[in-house]
Amino acid sequence: MTDTDDRHDGALEVAPPHRELLDQVLDKWSLSVLGELCERPCRFNDLRRAIPAVTQKSLTATLRRLERNGIVERVLLSSRPVAVEYRITPLGKTMRPPVEVLLEWAAAHLPEIERARRAFDLE
Repeated sequence: MTDTDDRHDGALEVAPPHRELLDQVLDKWSLSVLGELCERPCRFNDLRRAIPAVTQKSLTATLRRLERNGIVERVLLSSRPVAVEYRITPLGKTMRPPVEVLLEWAAAHLPEIERARRAFDLE
């Protein structure tokens, strides 16, 4: 943001397209899937084993959302029977640094956040 931007008082503006994208790629299961795929390509059942709390339906929906947004690609393997592998795309790899910054922020402020939660819950 520059001094010539029309934004007032440095207000954070989240436009609907940005909100939709963030909702789709930063939800609970997407972060878990991306964490696995950043390490290596995985088949569907590998992801299910790596993320045991996710249901088959939720994992399928998550992979489709990530694929639709260009974050993950679905690759058909030439094997018998035909198998599918999921891989993070170059675009998906660019998400890692900003997500790491958010995780570092959370780690640094978690004690303060926990205190705030306890105080809120006592009210």
